[in-house]
Amino acid sequence: MTFTYEPSAGVESVDVCGAWNEWVPEAMKPKKSGEFSITKILKAGENYEFGYKINNTLWATDESCSLVPSPFLSHNSLLAL
Repeated sequence: MTFTYEPSAGVESVDVCGAWNEWVPEAMKPKKSGEFSITKILKAGENYEFGYKINNTLWATDESCSLVPSPFLSHNSLLAL
């Protein structure tokens, strides 16, 4: 599964964090297009909550996924494989 995040101006780093690895941030690589991406091997038939950590401070969700409430008064993206 390839995760891609298209940031607004001023974004220097993007990490993907998800349930597949206990929410440990994983650095995404910047592309020439300005997007950040990372490819992960995930088990088919599972649902995974995740989000993007922007510049080590802001939390962002993936607009192409459903949202679910998080325990931190925000939302996580839900990926169904």
